[in-house]
Amino acid sequence: REGRVPAAGIRGEEVNDLTLLPCYSFDYFTDENRVLKKDPQQDYHLEYAMENSTHTILAFSRELHTCDTNDKSITESTVRVIWAYHHKDMGEAGQNYHGSNRGTKSLRLLNPEREEVSSASLPYFDLTNKDVPVPDKDTTYWCQMFKIPVQHEKHHVTKVKPLIQKGHENLVHHILLYQCSSNLNDSVLDYGHECYHPNMPDSFLTCETVIFAWAIGGEGFTYPPHVGLSIGTAADPLFVLMEVHYDNPSETEGLIDNSGLRLIYTPVLRKYDAGVIEAGLWVSLFHNIPPGMPEFVSEGHCTLECLEEALGAERPAGIQVFAVLLHAHLAGRAIRMRHFHNGEEQKLLAYDDEFDFNFQEFQYLNEERTILPGDNLVTECHYSTVDRIRMTWGGLSTRNEMCLSYLLYYPRINLTRCASIPDIMEQLQFIGVKEIYRPVRTWPFIIKSPKQYKNLSFMDAMNKFKWSRSEGLSYNQLVLKLPVNVRCSKTDNAEWSIQGMTALPPEIERPYKTEPVICSSSSCLSCGLFLTLL
Repeated sequence: REGRVPAAGIRGEEVNDLTLLPCYSFDYFTDENRVLKKDPQQDYHLEYAMENSTHTILAFSRELHTCDTNDKSITESTVRVIWAYHHKDMGEAGQNYHGSNRGTKSLRLLNPEREEVSSASLPYFDLTNKDVPVPDKDTTYWCQMFKIPVQHEKHHVTKVKPLIQKGHENLVHHILLYQCSSNLNDSVLDYGHECYHPNMPDSFLTCETVIFAWAIGGEGFTYPPHVGLSIGTAADPLFVLMEVHYDNPSETEGLIDNSGLRLIYTPVLRKYDAGVIEAGLWVSLFHNIPPGMPEFVSEGHCTLECLEEALGAERPAGIQVFAVLLHAHLAGRAIRMRHFHNGEEQKLLAYDDEFDFNFQEFQYLNEERTILPGDNLVTECHYSTVDRIRMTWGGLSTRNEMCLSYLLYYPRINLTRCASIPDIMEQLQFIGVKEIYRPVRTWPFIIKSPKQYKNLSFMDAMNKFKWSRSEGLSYNQLVLKLPVNVRCSKTDNAEWSIQGMTALPPEIERPYKTEPVICSSSSCLSCGLFLTLL
């Protein structure tokens, strides 16, 4: 990858009077005892070094795949970068201990944020909570209605930035922005309320279409030059609902939050309007993961039937996906978005084989991908529950799980959700459940037979079952083949006719076979990574 001049990589700081230095750079690795050892295969190459009274800059490069067992391959997945330094140079006795001068940061080295020409002169508006009292409980979803201030004339949002209150970087887990019914009035703007609460305002129920998503660790998102989020026309969002997920596992009292989003927009219109499709597993208790599993795979299906109906009616030529956000919670280890056309698997749409719960952001695709009527999209999530003794359930808490993909695409069509739910009864048959009480009057519903589960909820029955790793593996194989209930939604709570129908998941190769790694030679300049280290 081509590098940038050093100062361009330093945010919010001026770097003046830099002096080129003679410098040395070596490729080391560490063992399980944290002892540094010089790598016999030197794969990191110093490009230059510069220094002034406040900064030292080292620029170095290496191949993405060195095939050195002491190196990690650099892919489009999350990379955890560990850094440390000492204010004195290394002496003859070796490196100096860094003390507290160390840290770590998750990055996507091959998927940096795409900066446009400066947006400093463009207008913007903020959607922020006002002194929200965060409850002293593990998980809170707070919803606040806003009115888009730009009306009567079409504009395009070109960038969205998170505005996270200082000190609340770990409290605010994610923010979703939904389009609501245009038939609402300003009375809905008076106050916020907990989402998914029995007493929440009815107006919240009209907000089903996700128009933007941000998750912890992510930075601002810039739309490509030919695409923008449309605002200001009758078809665009007028009232929007901002959902903020507060993660407060220590149940700290007295927290007040004012976080939100900044939307930067322009009257200079782009060629296409952007849309968002939520794909994957519908968040419900029907999604569950046994305890003690080093790996368990869940799949959410954006089915052939849903895409056939929606794209066939709205856009037979297909839509162009340009970015994807992959979303899971604490048990998540890896996520892939698989794409099938005419039954044949295409290159992965997006993936993260080193998923970090604390670093979730939109991945720009290197090349836009066309999704056509009749395609299949499978969100494949890998989990580890080795440290858990009870079932993990699909749900809103970060201790529950999700398996979702948010697809940014153009041109915008009337499809907001393309997801699936696995059949719960066949899951219960695996643990020996024979009959439930009907009609179902309680949730979770109650089991009637056999005797060992009688009058237990299905959640209690699943927790009572004696799970072993072999049982968990057999259960996983069963769940991946079960029929699914199709979720295929439009804006304004409308549904495509396929909604609620049962479909069979596609016959796909499991596990997914990754493409073989091709080792780079030292002469390969186009496939290397150029980094500037401050």
